[in-house]
Amino acid sequence: MFDTHVNLHGETFADDLEEVLERARISGVSRFLAICDRFDNFPAVLEIAKTHGDIWCSAGVHPHHANDYKNLQVSDLVEAAANPEVIAIGETGLDFHYGYSAEEDQVASLRKHIQAARETGLPLILHTREADTLMADILEEEFVSGAFQPLLHCYTGGHELAHRALALGSYVSVSGILSFKSAREVREVIAEVPMDRIILETDCPYLAPVPMRGRRNEPAYLTHVAEALAELKSMPLEAVQQVTEANAIRLFSKVLQ
Repeated sequence: MFDTHVNLHGETFADDLEEVLERARISGVSRFLAICDRFDNFPAVLEIAKTHGDIWCSAGVHPHHANDYKNLQVSDLVEAAANPEVIAIGETGLDFHYGYSAEEDQVASLRKHIQAARETGLPLILHTREADTLMADILEEEFVSGAFQPLLHCYTGGHELAHRALALGSYVSVSGILSFKSAREVREVIAEVPMDRIILETDCPYLAPVPMRGRRNEPAYLTHVAEALAELKSMPLEAVQQVTEANAIRLFSKVLQ
């Protein structure tokens, strides 16, 4: 399996990262994508990728931090993406739930990331919360200027954004939320997403899946995300693991270079 969204830098895994990774490998995770949330954290994220042969990373600024990086340039992201370990741009996006950054700052940052994804040809990791329509509008508008590869990460949005993004060739990533009892609407949306567009993630250390709820999430729990998807799609677990891994490798094709 390919855990396509892990947050490994920082204090959460500082004391036992190697043990966490080994547990994941034993559970069947063979590739990891370490996510950059703030551009000043990029060196730390890149170092994790450089020192582990089965870990790659992204370059980007989470929408929560958009107001801290108003001077971020497209060229900064493109330069970071020149590292062979960088296989994606992001995560970026729109999050109006907490309002940590103003809408105009989030939109400006998102558009810079889109341009960087367009220039590098790398997938664009998109975080969307309470901004479905605006996100879909921006994606469609930007596609007029030139195609890029969207990924709706940890998808919890509605049918509209999923449908409009899929029409643009987007992939959709599912996390432990799929297993939550309260996530009926998420399951309804994912049930309609074709299997050739779905990939898996833990988003660790957040969102531990059932039956690990309440614990620090870690990549070894990815198998429980796969189990939730297998149940939803009425597919054998092994088939889900194989299909989603193949999808992830196709999406993040730079891992094969």
